[in-house]
Amino acid sequence: MKMRVLGNSNIQVSAIGLGAMGMDHAYGPQSDRDEMKSLLKRAVDLGCNFFDTAPVYGESNERLLGEAFKGIRENVIIATKFGITGQEKVSNKIQNKLNSKPNSIRQQIDGSLERLETDYIDLYFQHRVDPDVEPEEVAQTMSELIQEGKIKAWGVSEAPLDYIKRAHRICPISAIENQYSMVYRKPEDELFEFCEEQNIAFVAYSPLGNGFLSGKYSDNQSFSDDDFRSEMGRFKPEVMAQNQAVLDEITQMAKDKNVTPAQIVLAWELHQKPFIIPIPGTTKIERLKENLKSNEVELSEQELDYLNQTLDKLDIDETHF
Repeated sequence: MKMRVLGNSNIQVSAIGLGAMGMDHAYGPQSDRDEMKSLLKRAVDLGCNFFDTAPVYGESNERLLGEAFKGIRENVIIATKFGITGQEKVSNKIQNKLNSKPNSIRQQIDGSLERLETDYIDLYFQHRVDPDVEPEEVAQTMSELIQEGKIKAWGVSEAPLDYIKRAHRICPISAIENQYSMVYRKPEDELFEFCEEQNIAFVAYSPLGNGFLSGKYSDNQSFSDDDFRSEMGRFKPEVMAQNQAVLDEITQMAKDKNVTPAQIVLAWELHQKPFIIPIPGTTKIERLKENLKSNEVELSEQELDYLNQTLDKLDIDETHF
């Protein structure tokens, strides 16, 4: 497994990580605990050392990692989050309860440390911006937690660039975690330049477009009510049909290189910038192996240019994503 660096923290992580959200949250019923612990341990055996979780995925998600990594904690890099203290339904829509006040952050991190069965967190993300707390105040709290040894580095997720810059001036940010994939390329507009200038890693969630880019789904696909993809615009039949050209190009290149479409997608992401670290999620061993082997797929400059030029020409309505 090739390695990458979490920005200015100099923490070495596997080029491809593993997002644990789907084991407990958003994609249907909770996955079997013993099977998920086996999968997490197998990921380490396969060279993956970077794992992403959060309390809002269910406290059981952090506990799962804590139990799986007993005895091998020093071999893994764990990212978890603060800032979302719960969720509630408002007008039939799920909304996050936000709290990034210093006292709340300290309560949140103590809970995460207990559930993860560790005395430090490698990378601590602000999951979402709290509009009632200034970025400088959040960054100062992170500085204190680093000095106390409770965290090694920190980052932000889905934060505006001005917020990131203000926070970064107080306590350097090591990583930004946002959605990024062939069908969601907004981070290329501003964030990538900032990451390059400031030596910040970009942790990409949903790199396979929530499975859309894996080639597993057709325009007549249906999802259960407790799977959030049932409400995602990208899986509407007309949107899938509109974006079929993406899948066709990926599938053809995968055939030519004797790899899978998912491996082409992840390889493309790794080749975009050296500071990008995709964290695809899965609950299946075979899919885990497939994802992690993507770091072995080489794309020539010509192949990468061809993919990017093709994507540039596609009419992808990002309001659906």
